[in-house]
Amino acid sequence: MKRSAAYIIMWIALFIIQTSCDDFLREEPRDKIYEEEAFDNLSDLYLNTVATLYNNIGGCSDSQGLQGTGRGIYDLNTFTTDEAIMPTRGGDWYDGGFWQGLFLHRWGVNNDAIQATWEYLYKVILLSNKSLEKIELYKKTHGDFPELDAYRSEVRAFRALYYYHLLDLFGRVPLVLSSSMPMKEVVQRSRSELFKFVFRELQESAPLLNTSHSNLPGSYYGRITRPVAYFLLAKLVLNSEIYMDDDWTDMDFPEGKNIYFTVGGKSLNAWQTVEAYCDSVTQTGYRLEDDYTTNFAVFNEASIENIFVIPMNKNLYTNQMQYLFRSRHYNHAKAYGLGGENGSSATLEVLQTFAYGTDEVDPRFDMCYFAGVVYDLKGKIVRMDDGTVLEYLPWEVALDVSNTPYEKTAGARMKKYAIDETATKDGKLMENDIVLYRYADVLLMKCEAKVRNGEDGNAELHQVRSRVHAPYREATLENILAERQMELAWEGWRRQDLIRFGRFTHAYNSRPQLPGEENGYTTVFPIPDNIIRMNPALTQNPGYK
Repeated sequence: MKRSAAYIIMWIALFIIQTSCDDFLREEPRDKIYEEEAFDNLSDLYLNTVATLYNNIGGCSDSQGLQGTGRGIYDLNTFTTDEAIMPTRGGDWYDGGFWQGLFLHRWGVNNDAIQATWEYLYKVILLSNKSLEKIELYKKTHGDFPELDAYRSEVRAFRALYYYHLLDLFGRVPLVLSSSMPMKEVVQRSRSELFKFVFRELQESAPLLNTSHSNLPGSYYGRITRPVAYFLLAKLVLNSEIYMDDDWTDMDFPEGKNIYFTVGGKSLNAWQTVEAYCDSVTQTGYRLEDDYTTNFAVFNEASIENIFVIPMNKNLYTNQMQYLFRSRHYNHAKAYGLGGENGSSATLEVLQTFAYGTDEVDPRFDMCYFAGVVYDLKGKIVRMDDGTVLEYLPWEVALDVSNTPYEKTAGARMKKYAIDETATKDGKLMENDIVLYRYADVLLMKCEAKVRNGEDGNAELHQVRSRVHAPYREATLENILAERQMELAWEGWRRQDLIRFGRFTHAYNSRPQLPGEENGYTTVFPIPDNIIRMNPALTQNPGYK
């Protein structure tokens, strides 16, 4: 059954399902199974209410998926920061000013990528609502099976994950909990309301989630299990000073020591709560891999550190990973038998944080970046089309390198994931699972929470640094922020980290501070203007016109 054009527009823009809801969900994704048959037994109910949602975690089109594709959540969290830059290289990568606009924080209220990200997040929330309704209906007509509570909890946690990204990116958004909510009932909620909702949904769902390691192949591969929920709870509360602030432009934030949660029957402040949920992840059996690169290897499913991943298999899934592809120079990629777009690069701030070019360079630089002369997989030097040696020049990076000698070679490039020589579609269909959450971040979250609470976080910081044989450093907030950039390079956390540390609106190399930006208005993105025009009940975030 096909969706009408009018319905698509309404559903995407307003995320309000009315009479066409059943038509959308009966788009025959499972070989023309009628809806009444799709929910006929527990097995089919699971497949069509829970399993089907995970088709949205990854993607192959722009702005779809939590990672792997371009112009979506990952790019909004990465290319708006001091971690990565997409230099304009002559006729390449200007794209109507899109990439420069991200880096300069000049994204405007009519940015297609921001709108597409909003639409993607609400699309999945809407599907989650429909799944919850189908589970409840089944419960009424087929009896109260114990599996139903587990299904319901998993979908609630899944939906909470998407609301987490909405409150992080946009601040104030509608809380839609029905697949048939009338337009007049759509109400924009405060950020603190959304935060409390996401926390409650995750906390209540976690006890009924399976304890399996989600990164391991099997029945729970790629799914939200209890350790994933614990990680997300820790991450959510780590940012509670930001998320509990309903006016992020008045420069007055609540203090984590004065924000309280009930965990295990105890009243804990925000930092103690982060520690508690980090400890809960530890108790489920995760630990650091001895070799940092194991987490990003081809066939990295056996990692004992990765907590939540996007499963990748070029024969089973259509999920893509574009980030290596778009970073490597054309000839560099060609030497691997793959494709490349000669784009994304490390910033000057990254080089400074890693102490690149000094005797104290962090060991992870070479694990995360290509710099200098480029070699193929057999150790042979890669050359440019004119026969000269291909050499990436990290220090020459800038927002626009057009008409310079470094137009094609400026910038250190992404290296983090191992090269899959069998990858297809120019290397975008690879076997390396995309890492979303891993245990090193758990240790760094606990370290930060302890320091913010006046405790000693040196043990956790030392664990992370000693794994890569980096020298000892004191666990200060300044060192923790630097450590997060080095340990989690290219993993999509930088925007959130800079906001939490009060650095996101500061000037970077190649990026001056915008007029008025010091009040923090760019720490959230604008609600797309097209969305507001379709629903006048929504109001724009402060600072945007």
